[in-house]
Amino acid sequence: MTSSTTKVTALFWDVGGVVLSDGWDSDSRLKATEKYGLDREDFEERHQEVVAAFETGKMDLDEYMERTVFYRVRAFTKEDFTDFVLAQSQPYPATLDILKRFAESKTYLLATLNNESLDLNRYRIERFGLRDYFSVFFSSCFLGIQKPQEAIYRMALQMTQRAPQASVFIDDRTENLEPARRCGMRTVHYQNPGQLQRELVDLGIEI
Repeated sequence: MTSSTTKVTALFWDVGGVVLSDGWDSDSRLKATEKYGLDREDFEERHQEVVAAFETGKMDLDEYMERTVFYRVRAFTKEDFTDFVLAQSQPYPATLDILKRFAESKTYLLATLNNESLDLNRYRIERFGLRDYFSVFFSSCFLGIQKPQEAIYRMALQMTQRAPQASVFIDDRTENLEPARRCGMRTVHYQNPGQLQRELVDLGIEI
């Protein structure tokens, strides 16, 4: 069967920017520098030095804070900063409603495919009840590799035993969609819940 006629059986979802707000993106980091009086350039430089290790499970949140913020004495505590980091995560109710319908139908394999640090990933799964929607979590912190490296997409396909043509990957960033297409997956560039529903229907996916 060709990719145009192969029935979709698996939906792989990005989390930050699609299902939930981004957990610790540039906007959140900017808010942190403003709230806590951090040197913006210094903080961002330190973040970029460690973000790969942070998001691939080689560095926990405590070490991340030590390397980026608490390398010197601060007027606030790690607990304060941790609370701020976690508070950046907010749900996207309309997308979660779509996911709920998919989960209740039990028609498709639902899995995440996202870049996220270990502590934040665990918090978001628990806080927003993501186990109610997803059967498996292909997060960079568990797999030790990040999007947009093709290997993470191939790993997800191999571990779920799904053909690329029978799989759809949903992400809000075009740079993450390109490698998925190279692997043979169908893709949806997420912009809003209504557009997502329309494009999924166009792919023959029942909602």
